[in-house]
Amino acid sequence: MKIKDFTFGSIRIDGATYDYDVVIDHDKVRKRKKKASREFRDAFGHTPLSSKERIPWDCRRLVIGTGANGAMPVMDALRDDAKQRNVDLVILPTQQAIEKLRAHPRDTNAILHVTC
Repeated sequence: MKIKDFTFGSIRIDGATYDYDVVIDHDKVRKRKKKASREFRDAFGHTPLSSKERIPWDCRRLVIGTGANGAMPVMDALRDDAKQRNVDLVILPTQQAIEKLRAHPRDTNAILHVTC
């Protein structure tokens, strides 16, 4: 999987451009559906990543890109879930998360926020 051209608001993966948050689950890319996390928006000032979403847990490492400026919150319950599942959780601003994915793609899934 080749991730290229990340800019604020879009990301290019395997030749396709996505202008929304993406979930990479092995070799498949899908849109992040954050509706389940919206109930927490007021508490965080931004829709966080929560365990209520469809998280791609079938991996050894889950890389979370928190946006161009690293502003997307990740809820503590999701961190706890990762620990219970023995999944190494790596949380970085999206550009750094992409670099981590490139360096260690094996057994790694990702959730990448493309704005803030």
